Amino acid sequence: MKPAKLCLLAYLTSNILGVVAAQAASDHVVIGDIDDMSGVYADVIGAGGVEAINMAIADFGHTVLGKKIEVLTSDHQNKPDLATARLREWADRDGMTMLLGGSNTGVSLAMASAAKEKKIPFFAIGAAGASLTGKDCTPYTIHYAYDTTALGNGTATAILQEGGKSWFFLTADYAFGTQLEEAASSVVKANGGKVLGSIRVPLGTADFSSFLLQAQASNAQVLGLANAGTDFTNSIKAAQEFGLTQTMKPAALLAFLSDIHALGLETAKGLYLTTSWYWDMNDKTRTFAKRFFDKTKREPGENQAAYYSATLTYLNAVKSANSTDPDKVMDQLHKMTISDLYTSNGKIRADGLMEHEMYVMQVKSLQESKYPWDYYKLVHTMTGEQAFGKLSDTACPLVKK
Repeated sequence: MKPAKLCLLAYLTSNILGVVAAQAASDHVVIGDIDDMSGVYADVIGAGGVEAINMAIADFGHTVLGKKIEVLTSDHQNKPDLATARLREWADRDGMTMLLGGSNTGVSLAMASAAKEKKIPFFAIGAAGASLTGKDCTPYTIHYAYDTTALGNGTATAILQEGGKSWFFLTADYAFGTQLEEAASSVVKANGGKVLGSIRVPLGTADFSSFLLQAQASNAQVLGLANAGTDFTNSIKAAQEFGLTQTMKPAALLAFLSDIHALGLETAKGLYLTTSWYWDMNDKTRTFAKRFFDKTKREPGENQAAYYSATLTYLNAVKSANSTDPDKVMDQLHKMTISDLYTSNGKIRADGLMEHEMYVMQVKSLQESKYPWDYYKLVHTMTGEQAFGKLSDTACPLVKK
C-alpha cells in the first residue's frame, strides 16, 4: 500500500476511534484521581482516597443524570509533567468531567493550569500551597481541605502562645515548603517572634543529620517543619535521635493522622498540628470512620474524608445543574453550602477556596489515649475567616475588588 494511503487509513482510524471513545465517554460521568500512590505522600490520600471516592459514589447511587459514574486513577510520582500528560489523555480520550488529587503543590499547580485549558473542575486536595487560590487561581480550581495560610495561622500561633518566639525552618525544597515557611514566618513576625534561619531540604531526603546540625546551631527555640508525609516523620525521628527535641520544640506545620500513627504516641506526644477534620470528633465522623475502617483496617485521615466530601459535592452540583457542562457545574458549586460529615457550613469562595472551620489539635500521650487511633485533643477551633483570611485580601485576579 502506498504511503499516502497508509496515512489516510491511519487518519481515518484515529478519527473513528476518537468518535467511538467520545460516544462511550458521553454515557459516563468520569472522575479522575491523580495522586501520589507510591512516594512520600502515599499515606496522605493514596489508596484510601480511592476507597473514599468509591464510598461516595455508592452512597450517591452509582449514577447521576442517568449516567454511570466511572473512576480513573493514576500515580503522578510527584512529577508535574507526568500528571499533566495523564490529565490531558483522560480529558481527550476518556471524557473526564472532574479531577481530584494533588498531594504535591508543584504537581497541583501544573494540573490546575492543564485543567483550566481543558475546562475540567479540579478539586485540589492534599496540596497545601495557598497560591492555588491566590495568584495562581483559575476558574476551575477548588482548593478543598486546607492551605498554607490556615496551617500557619493554626500551628504557629499555638506555639507562639506557649512562648516559642525564635524559629528555624526545615523546608521542603519546592513550592509547598516555600509557601508554608512564608505563611508561618508571617505569623511568627506578626506576633513579635523572630526567624533565625531556614534550610531547604530535597523531597524524599533520607538523611537529615546535616540539616538538623544547622538548625541546632541557630539556637532557636522552635524547629519549624515545613514538610509533610514521610519527610516529616523522618525528620521528627532524626531530631529525637539527635537529642534536638530536648532543646528545640518541633512545630508540625503539616502533619496527618497517618504520620502520628507511624511515629507512635511516645514519639509524637505533645505536638501541635492543624487539621480540617478528625475521625473522632462527633457521631457523623465516627460513623464514616467505622465504614472506612471496615474496608481498609485504618482510620481515615482528613484528606480521605475530604475526597469523600468533594466527590459528593461535585455529584450534587451536577445533579442540581442538570448538566456536566463545566461552567454550569462551577456556577452551581459557588452557590452551594456544603454540610456533611466533613464540614457543617462550607462555602466555595470566588477565588476557589472552600472556606470552613479548621482545628488546632495536640497529640495525646500514651496515658491520655484510651483506645486505638485516639490521638488528638482539641485545643482551638478557628472560623473559616480566621484560618484562611478574608476574601477581600486574596491575591486571586478573578476576584473583583
